[in-house]
Amino acid sequence: MKKTLLLTTVAAATLVSGVAFAGTMADVQARGKLNCGVTGGQAGFSAPDASGAWHGMDVDYCRAIAAAVLKDPNAVNFIPTTGQTRFTALASGEIDILSRTTTWTFSRDVDLKFSFAGVNYYDGQAFMVPKSLGITSAKNLDGATVCIQTGTTTELNLAEYFRKNNMKYEPVPVENNADVQQKYLAGACDVYTSDGSDLASTRSSFKTPQDHIILPEVISKEPLGPLVRQGDDQWVDVARWTLNALISAEELGITAENVDELSDGSDNPDINRLLGREDKLGEMLGLDGEWARRAIAAEGNYGEMFARNLGDKTPIALARGLNALWTDGGLMYGLPLR
Repeated sequence: MKKTLLLTTVAAATLVSGVAFAGTMADVQARGKLNCGVTGGQAGFSAPDASGAWHGMDVDYCRAIAAAVLKDPNAVNFIPTTGQTRFTALASGEIDILSRTTTWTFSRDVDLKFSFAGVNYYDGQAFMVPKSLGITSAKNLDGATVCIQTGTTTELNLAEYFRKNNMKYEPVPVENNADVQQKYLAGACDVYTSDGSDLASTRSSFKTPQDHIILPEVISKEPLGPLVRQGDDQWVDVARWTLNALISAEELGITAENVDELSDGSDNPDINRLLGREDKLGEMLGLDGEWARRAIAAEGNYGEMFARNLGDKTPIALARGLNALWTDGGLMYGLPLR
C-alpha cells in the first residue's frame, strides 16, 4: 500500500515535470520574491517561530539565494510542503526551489527530472523509542508498530531492513512532524523512524526529551540537499554555486562579520575570486560581482548556519560528524573556484 502510494506520487510529479522551465531566475527577479519550498515545521531545518518568522538551515540557504539574486535576504516566500506534495509543488512551478531535507536519489534525479544543488547535510535513517521500553538496539524491534512519514525514502528503507533481519512490523503512516508527535507520544506506535537529524529535531520539541533515545543503528545513506527543476541550467548553477559559496566561505574563514572587510581585497586569490575581486564569477552566473558577498552576509557561512540551527549549543545538539569540513574529518568541502 505504502509503496503504491509512493510510486503514484512519483508518477504524478514525473508527468508535471515534463514541462520545461527555463528562465527561473528572470521569473524570480521579475516577481521580486523567491518561492522556497520547506517543511511545515522541522526545528533546525525549517520552522516558523511564534511570530511567524522562519528559521533553520534550509531557510538560511533560501535567504542566501535571495540575497545573491534579489539583493535582499528577506525577499522569500516560504511555502510549507509535505513528503507527498513537495515534488509536485516543484515540478509545477509553484516553488522555485525545494529546500526541505530531501534525499538525493537516482529516481528523483533521473526519473523526476530534478537537479540537486549539492548536499547540505549528510544523514542516515535511524530509530527513536521511549526509554521506558528498555530497547537498546534496532535488532530488538521485531513486532513493533512503527510511525513513518509517507512519501519518503524511509518507507522502503524500513521494509528492506526488517526483511533482511527476518523481523515483522506494523506501519503507522504519518503526514508531518505534528502528526508524528501526536501519534508517537500518544503511544499509537512503539517506534518513530526517520533521518537521524529529524529524530533529534522532533525529540527536542518534547516536554521530556530525555525520556526518548535514538538507537545506534543507522540503516541508510541519506544525502540531503536542495533541488530545482531540470532544463534551466542557469538556475541550477545559481543554486549549486550559492551552496558551494557558503561551504567555501567556512573553509576560507569568511564569516558574516568579516565578509565586508575581506571584500575590499585579500592576499588569498580564492577569497578574491569568491568575493568578486578577481575572475568575474558573478558575471558567469548572470549576477553581479557582489552575489557571494551578499549570500554569506545574509546568514553567515555553512559552519555558522550549522552552529546556530543544529549545533551543540542548540536544543537539537547535533555534532558536525560527516558534516564537518574535510580538513576536520568530515565530507564537506567547497568545489574549486576556477
